[in-house]
Amino acid sequence: MLRAAKFRIYPTAAQEAFLWAQWGAVRKCWNMALFLKKHYYRTRGVSLDLIHEIKPLIARAKKSRKYARLREYDSMALQETVRNLNKGYRAFFEGRAGFPHYKSRRGPQSSYHCTNVSVGPNYVRVPKMEPIKARIHREVVGKVKSITLEADAAGDYYAAVLWEDGLAEKEPLKEIYEDQVTGIDVGITDLLTESNGRKESNPRHLKRARKALRRRCRQFSRTKKGSRRREKARRRLARAHKRVANARSDNLHKVSSRLVNESQALAAESLRIINMLKNHHLSESIADAAWGELLRMIAYKMKREGKYFMQIDTFYPSSKTCSCCGFKLEKLDLATREWTCPHCGAHHDRNANAAANIRAEGIRILRAEGLPVLRREMSSPNAR
Repeated sequence: MLRAAKFRIYPTAAQEAFLWAQWGAVRKCWNMALFLKKHYYRTRGVSLDLIHEIKPLIARAKKSRKYARLREYDSMALQETVRNLNKGYRAFFEGRAGFPHYKSRRGPQSSYHCTNVSVGPNYVRVPKMEPIKARIHREVVGKVKSITLEADAAGDYYAAVLWEDGLAEKEPLKEIYEDQVTGIDVGITDLLTESNGRKESNPRHLKRARKALRRRCRQFSRTKKGSRRREKARRRLARAHKRVANARSDNLHKVSSRLVNESQALAAESLRIINMLKNHHLSESIADAAWGELLRMIAYKMKREGKYFMQIDTFYPSSKTCSCCGFKLEKLDLATREWTCPHCGAHHDRNANAAANIRAEGIRILRAEGLPVLRREMSSPNAR
């Protein structure tokens, strides 16, 4: 199985200078490749192939006097940035991302290394550099496939390591018990509601940090462009945003791990989050809740454990269908958080009812795929 982890690294002053020079070379290759691609299309109507026509130019540029400094850096890092640009163009034409833009020396930096890389007990090694001190907080056993060196906007350095552990993937479960199937309904007031009625509160990390973020923004806006104080203020602002992102990520990892450990199968609604973000009254709260990241974490953790994760159809009427008798309301406003079924008289919490319906639909999908979903036999109170 392929595994990945991000480790904090602590380069020396000389290594830090080399890293920034290497990131500058990577940035140069990206910007020049993007310029050639756009220039030839605009002036000649020719769309150059990034892989077969532009990437070979890096080797030719190294032989010239003007770009001779490119020889000092890892060649794979320079070539990979052109491959990444090609992926960016593909994502743009497939409608998954915006048009690629030029990279700046301000903001996050990264370089990819896939040859002569290794990880030790307290260091990482990449080509053209001495081992870099690192905090290896988990064991890396197996073949290291690649290391991506990164610097975030706050000025901290990381090494994202991808390795192959040599172990076979866990086989999917052959049978599932009904009481181990959980349906979840995500929300804003509560981050998620489970089919058993348990609710996970929404920490609202961005809302709690809003006052501090506004103060940092004001401090940054009052500085003079190009000054050292502006750079310090920018880093303070970036660090404040980073604290919010780290707190959100930590909470999502804890919630997703708990759900995976307690269930054999999980069912959730397939949400069109991009469309939901167009609602300007709720977009900030939806983005702060990070539903997409939560579902992504659940999906890969369930697959890693050999368990099942299903996302039911977006238009499945989970909220306005009675989980007791199956009666379906004609209309249910978003402001209505509780309702009573006119057919059977059952009183429902909107989110708990939706989670119960999602669970039932997940069980139906599992059985339709031929997987046995069993019921546990309850032992008699008098049985010994």
